[in-house]
Amino acid sequence: MNRRLFGAGALACAALLGFGYYLQFVRGLEPCPLCLVQRGFFYLVLGTFLIAAIHGPGRTATRIYSAIAILFAGGGAAIASRQVWLQHLPADKVPQCGPDLFFMLENFPLAQTLQKLVAGTGECAAVDWTFLGLSIAGWSLAWFVALALYAAWLAFRLKT
Repeated sequence: MNRRLFGAGALACAALLGFGYYLQFVRGLEPCPLCLVQRGFFYLVLGTFLIAAIHGPGRTATRIYSAIAILFAGGGAAIASRQVWLQHLPADKVPQCGPDLFFMLENFPLAQTLQKLVAGTGECAAVDWTFLGLSIAGWSLAWFVALALYAAWLAFRLKT
């Protein structure tokens, strides 16, 4: 049973990543640096769920996998929250656009690149797509919270 439940979490992450690639390659929406970091966190949650699904863990290991998934989902939620905050700033308070992620990785030290990624840039404040009133970052935040809650439910449900 745990294999299927963890597999369902992995499938949800794969579907979300697939939709992100659809928006990028079919709809032509280029991801900003914060979007790319969120994508990385979705991959980490997916990987955790996938490894757990393959492993078929017992109670203790289920809690460990769930804690790891919650940690990664929390990191993604923090980055998504930062982007949602940037998107709601007045236009005169939005940080200036900086170099793209690939330029920073090639030319800046890793610590400086990570600092600039977390800070976000003006391009991270742009809202190019919405659904039901939420931007991509808003939906990412909602899904990270949902995945963290799902992982917590897996950890503390009565049956294993």
